[in-house]
Amino acid sequence: MTPGHGSTVDGVLRRSARRTPARVAVEYRDRRWTYEELDDAVSRAANLLLGEGLAPGERVGAYGHNSDAYLIGFLACARAGLVHVPVNQNLTGDDLTYIVGQSGSRLVLADPDLAGRLPDGVRVLPLRDADGSLLARLPSAAPHDGPEARAEDLAQLLYTSGTTALPKGAMMTHRALVHEYLSAITALGLGAGDRPVHALPLYHSAQMHVFLLPYLAVGATNIVLDAPDGDRLFDLIENGRADSVFAPPTVWIGLANRTDFATRDLGGLRKAYYGASIMPVPVLERLRERLPHLAFYNCFGQSEIGPLATVLGPDEHQDRPASCGRPVLFVDARVVDEDGKEAPEGTPGEIVYRSPQLCEGYWDKPEETAEAFRDGWFHSGDLAVRDAEGYFTIVDRVKDVINSGGVLVASRQVEDALYTHDAVAEAAVVGLPDEKWIEAITAFVVPRGEVTEAELIAHARRNLPHFKAPKRVVLVDALPRNASGKILKRELRDRFGDGGVTSGAGPRSA
Repeated sequence: MTPGHGSTVDGVLRRSARRTPARVAVEYRDRRWTYEELDDAVSRAANLLLGEGLAPGERVGAYGHNSDAYLIGFLACARAGLVHVPVNQNLTGDDLTYIVGQSGSRLVLADPDLAGRLPDGVRVLPLRDADGSLLARLPSAAPHDGPEARAEDLAQLLYTSGTTALPKGAMMTHRALVHEYLSAITALGLGAGDRPVHALPLYHSAQMHVFLLPYLAVGATNIVLDAPDGDRLFDLIENGRADSVFAPPTVWIGLANRTDFATRDLGGLRKAYYGASIMPVPVLERLRERLPHLAFYNCFGQSEIGPLATVLGPDEHQDRPASCGRPVLFVDARVVDEDGKEAPEGTPGEIVYRSPQLCEGYWDKPEETAEAFRDGWFHSGDLAVRDAEGYFTIVDRVKDVINSGGVLVASRQVEDALYTHDAVAEAAVVGLPDEKWIEAITAFVVPRGEVTEAELIAHARRNLPHFKAPKRVVLVDALPRNASGKILKRELRDRFGDGGVTSGAGPRSA
């Protein structure tokens, strides 16, 4: 075997296995893997993949639900020098065909219940236990003994969520991801004694690369759940088996809205991480009031940077609850104006990055790569302000800022105002085409009580300048979102942007 000569994703596990071989690394349903067992399984799975005729550098799709097999498949690709392509398990049809085809995946690791959705002609290797599946074949496979991957090799194509355009495959090297793991460990205080539960989809970069892999690096015991089931999460916390949870704001909102949130014994929860989208300040305040000793961490970033870029720690939440914090260990960030010049403190501009965590560009998209990487910086598309002490506050996505009557309005500010109303469970604000206003500020609200459009508009006007208040409020049963919890504002604009919304006549579905 070629001696290790750099930091690789699978090397993170290998080192933990040598350091604490008998400690439990992963629990999934009724299965437990020690670090030594998990490392051995990864080596055997790597050999299986190479036995399928794949060559280092070729892409392997991963189309599955959360499981230990999904994790082993990812690490096996890393060890074999293959490029892992995680695919949202909710994708079907053209969206699924696009990612599998655009990435050039030679084979797809798929759960049996999903394999039938894949395009005709795609080679499939089942992930789950069944005759011929990956896990069932592991014991008889020989461990991988070929050349190891190098730090500069591609480890993964992380496809952007596609909330504003077609997804792009961010090319992540082993070196970039390992740098991001160290940033996460230091900024989030991850330790071997933590008891993390991983409930969000592992195809998503936040759950995999901000939490699961960094926790494997420090030697923690990790519980992997199929989904963020509130009953299961609360049981694990009450039983003392989980004390650290990551979830996007939409999941935290759902947990806070549960009828048993006020009665369950959740005192054992020590760390609450949130990210993937903006947390409404009123929701954060409700959570902190119920669990005053819980340490909250705001994790901000995007796929292209691994994805962690900034963190707001527990001690910083009191004075800056709306901030996303300061850059993590390996990230340099600043705010620039339209000409690329650094914006003055407190002035909105686009946040840009330089970092060894950054992707190498977008797979087979040279024009998009050139557009994103300009003047030596990666342009994030996020609108932010920076204060004198280096803290960043995200105002909006650049494409989500609303031009209402020639005045630019940040949708987040309107959403925060709506969340202060007791009858608002969730809210998303977009600009829809309007002859008078250019874009009419339109709020889509999921209510948790009886409320009318007029009441919500009046409430917003009491908390905002009138020109920032919604012109329309649409009451809906649910907001469209992807599996990572991001609300798909593009879908709202596409669905209702052709005159399909009229004041006072909002449909109770979205």
